[in-house]
Amino acid sequence: MNIGKKATVTEIMNPSLFTDHGVVLPCPESVEIDNGVSPKNIAAGVVIHSGSRIRGAQTSIGPGCVIGAEAPATVENCQLGRGVLLKGGSFTSATFLDESEMGSGAHVRTGTLLEEQASAAHTVGFKQTILFPYVTAGSLINFCDCLMAGGTCRKNHSEIGSSYVHFNFTPRQDKATASLIGDVPRGVMLDQPPIFLGGQGGLVGPARIAYGTVIAAGSICRKDILAENRLYLPPPPNSGPQYFEQAQYGSIHRSVVNNFIYIGNLRALEAWYRQARKKYMTLDPFGAACWNGALNRIGDGILERIKQLGALAGKMPRSLEIACSRAGFPPELRRQQEYFLKRWPELEQKLRRGTPENTGAKHRDAFLAEWESIDRGISYLEAVARIGPGARAAGSRWLQSVVDCTASMWDWK
Repeated sequence: MNIGKKATVTEIMNPSLFTDHGVVLPCPESVEIDNGVSPKNIAAGVVIHSGSRIRGAQTSIGPGCVIGAEAPATVENCQLGRGVLLKGGSFTSATFLDESEMGSGAHVRTGTLLEEQASAAHTVGFKQTILFPYVTAGSLINFCDCLMAGGTCRKNHSEIGSSYVHFNFTPRQDKATASLIGDVPRGVMLDQPPIFLGGQGGLVGPARIAYGTVIAAGSICRKDILAENRLYLPPPPNSGPQYFEQAQYGSIHRSVVNNFIYIGNLRALEAWYRQARKKYMTLDPFGAACWNGALNRIGDGILERIKQLGALAGKMPRSLEIACSRAGFPPELRRQQEYFLKRWPELEQKLRRGTPENTGAKHRDAFLAEWESIDRGISYLEAVARIGPGARAAGSRWLQSVVDCTASMWDWK
């Protein structure tokens, strides 16, 4: 064993540096806080329970937070707002806004952002996951590579039922599969009908699901649901096995379109944080850390989606090779794959550049004219509730123009 290396990895700060700062450690000898964590980045009154590990120079834990109340928790390079409860599990490079909550057994990885009062029960896995305010997840859930909105308050929220799975890895071994449940342009207004994903079910990405959708418990949804207020029941299964070649793709249009729309929504959310949320999130150091953390999480998501689209493009040469050897393969699908392969370098550059700063400027300015007049002394959720109908419409049109600008980059007809 390399004793020297182990000592370096586990170098721990003196707990008294934190208790003297007002942090509550009921059993300080059992808590590990590494030397990258600054005492000023953990608010007085924060409670860190036995067996927990706090790591990373980017970690910031705001007032009223409780870590490890049900089981030991590892928190690494995460930003927590006010009153956040991380009851147990592993949390890495994630951001949790005010009063969000995770039960014990959590496995939360890079790119995850839980907004105000979003929550999950025990044994839930998130990665590249964004939940808007009030969205609630049950237990025993794997919900990676998703953005979910919908609902108006804690009593009227979008729900992910227990034992739900978002299938984000295909038999062809690609992950260009992010799903959009709700959207950003209307979702940020917190006035849309909730979405219900029934327990013991699943969603096969990349999918788009409209507001008001109910996917019945026990159902696997393999399609987009674009009409609002619909109950989805799965069709009968196919009668028997069908031909399947792992490296052979058919139509890729829906996958590419949905990914571009997803990236467009992330760009819209990025604009919302920069133009609207900043006013309410940078009043103190802990809020500012969450604001910066949220922008980093959104940026993580954009880069991940571009990476996975690039991986999909990289599979097209082999797919086309097989297509040329198969009699009866539709020429239209071959041309579609050729087009994606040829255009990808240009498309990648466009996606990385993002949308022009003045995209939707007229609607943005109309929205901001009212938004800036709302009292800065109230909470963000209260402020959103005060937005008038005209400003709501303008704000949604502004953000939708950002989405459309990105989506239009994929111009296959």
